[in-house]
Amino acid sequence: MLSPSHLSRRAVLRNGLVAIGIASIIAACSPVVDHRGYLPQGDVLQKVQPGMSKTEVQALLGSPSTTATVNFHGDSFYYISDTVEQEAFFKPTVVDRRILAIRFNQNDQVESFATYGLEDGRVINFNTRQTPTRGKELTILQQLFSNIGKFSPGGNAVGGPAPGGSIGGSPF
Repeated sequence: MLSPSHLSRRAVLRNGLVAIGIASIIAACSPVVDHRGYLPQGDVLQKVQPGMSKTEVQALLGSPSTTATVNFHGDSFYYISDTVEQEAFFKPTVVDRRILAIRFNQNDQVESFATYGLEDGRVINFNTRQTPTRGKELTILQQLFSNIGKFSPGGNAVGGPAPGGSIGGSPF
């Protein structure tokens, strides 16, 4: 027979394990926040002025996240920063995005600059990773059983002419 103190220890142990399990489940459901990219802040941004050269901008802000050439009008630097949240196994969601765009003229001097946010963007689907196909899509079972009953035991298609002959009799 078990003593009452032994039963209370068992109850405390069980309750402790339940509490640890619940805490683990709650911790697993909290989102993972990931900060990506680099966006200059505060007083560093105030130092960017029209007329600065590309090398001066790179010395002040560092290398851009990406660059672009706009026909023959000059280049652009883009400094991009994202904040992404992901809960458990769900698809990551961008919750904040900041972009600093610096446009240069033909002489590689700052012409203009602007800061954009997530609300300024548009979603463009570059690649859906799906190849469009013609016809109907069949399941594996439909493919396996689709020819049952379409052919006669002699090897000729049901209802079609025999090779070298005609329907309903001799060719002569």
